Amino acid sequence: MIREPHTYAEWNEVLKEYKAKGNDADVLQAMQQGTIEWQSGVAERFSRKLLEATNARLNAASDKFQRDMTHSRGSEGGLVQALLDMRKELAFLARAVNIPAVPEEQRKQFVQIVLDQANQIQSSLEDTAKQDYSGKLSSIIRNHRVNAF
Repeated sequence: MIREPHTYAEWNEVLKEYKAKGNDADVLQAMQQGTIEWQSGVAERFSRKLLEATNARLNAASDKFQRDMTHSRGSEGGLVQALLDMRKELAFLARAVNIPAVPEEQRKQFVQIVLDQANQIQSSLEDTAKQDYSGKLSSIIRNHRVNAF
């Protein structure tokens, strides 16, 4: 169980765990229950750390997705599982950056960053699927959207 953070130092430790993709359930719970004094200096450092950790997780998720897609070798089950895993990670990241301790305007910006990335990934997948003339890949990608959370 991870203690809910209240100081920048405590948040720093939780964000390290978040970035390292530690115990996600406990990290999310701590982040949702934590508080922070939103003041100049702290707010900027906190935002930078949160976005850095989120970007690291987005990059790791993208790398894993690419590996999963490669290893699926075109099997429908493997493709679907890769898409669902990516959607699950993106949904988690959207929940993780939607921290009640952060003012609403900043929370919306953080969530929008994740949503924009999810939409970009989906758009890229749909563009790639256009090269498959059978339509099967396009159908799989449309039916298992990574941005449907």
